[in-house]
Amino acid sequence: MAVLVTGSAGHLGEALMRTFRMAGAAAIGCDLKASPYTDVVADIADRAVLRKVLAEVSAVIHTATLHKPHIVTHGHDAFVQTNIAGTLALLEESVAAGIDRFVFTSTTSAFGAALTPLAGAPAAWVTEEVQPVPKNIYGVTKTAAESLCEMFARRRGLPAIVLRTSRFFPEADDDHRTRQAFTPDNLQANELLYRRVDLDDAVKAHLAALGRAPQIGFGRYIISAATPFEPEDLAELRVDAPAVVSRRFPDCAALYRQAGWRMLPAIDRVYVSRKAMRELGWVPAYGFPQVLDALATGGSFRSPLAQVVGQKGYHTTIFEDGPYPVG
Repeated sequence: MAVLVTGSAGHLGEALMRTFRMAGAAAIGCDLKASPYTDVVADIADRAVLRKVLAEVSAVIHTATLHKPHIVTHGHDAFVQTNIAGTLALLEESVAAGIDRFVFTSTTSAFGAALTPLAGAPAAWVTEEVQPVPKNIYGVTKTAAESLCEMFARRRGLPAIVLRTSRFFPEADDDHRTRQAFTPDNLQANELLYRRVDLDDAVKAHLAALGRAPQIGFGRYIISAATPFEPEDLAELRVDAPAVVSRRFPDCAALYRQAGWRMLPAIDRVYVSRKAMRELGWVPAYGFPQVLDALATGGSFRSPLAQVVGQKGYHTTIFEDGPYPVG
């Protein structure tokens, strides 16, 4: 089964292409940016290119997108053209080419304002049943593209899986206050408790979705590291996250002190990926237990794949307020 991977110059696209090539599997990388993992340099809205490339594959993993960090450099029309019109073109041409499965990379940012509990309320328990309330053009266009995938699955018979991935990039946080309070490693280790997934696990989720798409038809799944929390933890997480973490991981406090790290004082949402594990047969290998193992042994909590892909950056410009000054 040959696969088209759009966005092959990005974090996830490169990781997918590396994985396919290492396995000796047929895959074509497509991106606007040239890279060692891009076979076709083109816009995904270019239908002539799509027709040619899709004739050589039987499946599509669509990771290409304008991301939240691009809000500072791209207008709304660019987001609509890439994230909605580009996805529509790819879906239409996929149906015409007889593609038998389609995996779309979405984002937990699609939930938007639904992720922020009211003052005094428990942390949000975020499952696929939570209705998105997009806060910006990124969220609006990703949820619209998700709906296009669902429409093509239900009305055109294209098996399509939407994966709402949590954070997997290694770059520093976009909030300057957070950057001042935590080193990137410290913060991203904390995030594996509730809002981050390792890049290798994100790849494995896409491969699992590719395999299950024909049986499922259409599905939408959160992809995030397995959380150790349960709904009964949510009220306390909002006011004293270290206490909850210490109960779940008694050795955490000592390991964190040794590393000079800090736990987040409060956690306001928990992404729950149990549906993906159950229905896709996806088993994430990296999470907070691996963080503590790495601290104890002096290793890295990131997968080898995440380490080799490394940082990508989203802009050539260095901004005064940080790498992604979008708030």
